Amino acid sequence: MNDLSRRHALSAVGGLVGAAALGMIGMASASATTPVSVTDRRRTASTQWRGGRSANGWEILDKATLHPIEGSGRSVYLAAGDAATLLLYVARRFHYEIDQLRDGDVLGHTTSRGISAPYESNYLSGTAITIRPHAYPLGVRGGLYPHEQVVVRDILAELDGAVAWGGDLETPKESHFEIAFKPTHPKVKGVVRKIRGWRDTPSRGAGATDAFAPERLSNAKAFRSRLARG
Repeated sequence: MNDLSRRHALSAVGGLVGAAALGMIGMASASATTPVSVTDRRRTASTQWRGGRSANGWEILDKATLHPIEGSGRSVYLAAGDAATLLLYVARRFHYEIDQLRDGDVLGHTTSRGISAPYESNYLSGTAITIRPHAYPLGVRGGLYPHEQVVVRDILAELDGAVAWGGDLETPKESHFEIAFKPTHPKVKGVVRKIRGWRDTPSRGAGATDAFAPERLSNAKAFRSRLARG
C-alpha cells in the first residue's frame, strides 16, 4: 500500500468520527441555511453566457495558462495569478486527502459558452475547476462520502470562503469549486498571501494537514455556521 492509499484508508476510518462531530451524516439534503456563493444568486434561464465577465466578476479569457497540480502529475488550465493559486491548492488537497487524481479528473478553463447553471460561466474566466464531473454531476447531492465531505469543509474553512463549493449551491454540483469573489476582493488577496507563505513552511498547507484533528473539525463547523448566518 502506498502513502496515498494508506492515507485514504485512514481517512475513511477517521472520517466516521469526524463526520459525526460535524453533523455531516445526512447533510446531503438541501437546507434553507446552506451557504451559497455570490454567483448562484444571479440565476438565468439562458444556456449561453454572453457577458464579458463570468458570474463571479472575473474577465472571460480566450486562453488560459496550463498549471501543474503539485504532487499529482496532472495539469489544468486556469487564469494565472491568484485564481490559480487558490484552485490549485484545492486540487492538491483533494489529491492528497480524498483520492489520487487521474487523467481527465480535473478540468478548468473552457471557451465553450454553453452553460447549465450561471456559476458554470466561471470556467470561461479560468476561475473554477471541476474535479471528476462525471462522478459528481450537476443537480446531484450526496456523491461524496461523509469523510470526504469533512475534508472539503476543512478546505473551505482554511481558505476562509475565498473558494466556494458547488455542493453548497442551490443547483448543486459537488465536483465544482470556484473563486467566490471578484479579483480585487481583499479576502482573495489575503488568502493567496497565506497559501504562498505556507510554501516556506513545510508543516503547513496541502499534504501536511489533518482535517480530522479536533481543532480543525471545530473550526470547520464554526466557519460553516458563520456562512449560514449570512
